[in-house]
Amino acid sequence: MSEFVFLYRGETDIKKLSPQEAQQSMQQWMAWFKELEKKGKLKSIGQPLERAGKVVGGKAKPVTDGPYAETKDIIGGYSLIEARNLDEAAELAAGCPGIQRGGLVEVRPVMPLNM
Repeated sequence: MSEFVFLYRGETDIKKLSPQEAQQSMQQWMAWFKELEKKGKLKSIGQPLERAGKVVGGKAKPVTDGPYAETKDIIGGYSLIEARNLDEAAELAAGCPGIQRGGLVEVRPVMPLNM
């Protein structure tokens, strides 16, 4: 089994949903996480991320505010998943409830470091 990170991008900001829509969204997310856990695929549920932050570069690239709220590809959260390969991880990601609201799931393999 290999480890993958799911990066959740571009879904509607939960703060913009009505209380009923926000509750329904959270229920859908929790049901999906429970399904992944039941299959033995969920390594860490992760956390949602705030939109505010800083982008830090080297000497030629100063610290800037960001990412910006209007960025459609903003990372809204992450989870760690176990899967046999990238194809299986992508299959698991296809069940993400955020996709139904226009979001994307970026699936990236985690590179093991043998130290």
